[in-house]
Amino acid sequence: MVKSASSILDLKGKVPFLGLTGGIGSGKSSVASFLTKRGAWVIDTDQIAHQITAPGGVAIDPILRKFGSEFILPDGSLNRGKMRDYVFNDTESKRKLEAITHPLIRQETAIQAKYGLESHAPYLVFVVPLLLESGTWTENLDHIAVVDCEEELQIRRVMDRSQLGREAVLAIMAHQASRAERLSIADTVIQNQGDLASLEMEVDRLHQRMLDL
Repeated sequence: MVKSASSILDLKGKVPFLGLTGGIGSGKSSVASFLTKRGAWVIDTDQIAHQITAPGGVAIDPILRKFGSEFILPDGSLNRGKMRDYVFNDTESKRKLEAITHPLIRQETAIQAKYGLESHAPYLVFVVPLLLESGTWTENLDHIAVVDCEEELQIRRVMDRSQLGREAVLAIMAHQASRAERLSIADTVIQNQGDLASLEMEVDRLHQRMLDL
């Protein structure tokens, strides 16, 4: 059994670490799903963020104490829309929220990574939407893959799957790293223009690269 880890750094060097990122609507989840089918162990930090702010999630009580009951829905989950609007242009409130959520996300990430090692996965995949923006992930990874598509396609995908209008999507994108900035850190660029067969072929190439590390 793999020794308990307080951070992914405690597990570094046992198997390759792949960082998977991309802008909103780029198709990270599709790539992650294909990698899972090929035997990789995927840890999605966005899913963890939802998990800890779901009803009974470990972040709910500290958020309630710091921000008040108006940010908690009747079912006990975080009112994500209200919180997003509140912290979007308020750096101090955003910092306070991240001071609660980020340590909990890191803790759960390490737990899930440990499970991945115990399952004898050939490599671990960390899906991190804001990988570049975090400023802390890049030095912990052996390979970085960026899922890329045209920005207009990103906008359409997000609008189709959410209740957000075009201006709201553009505002979110403006707070993320630019397409050029993400591509500048990529060891592998995966093009996802909507053809799943082509996307799967690119994932196959990435999978083989990870097996060769």
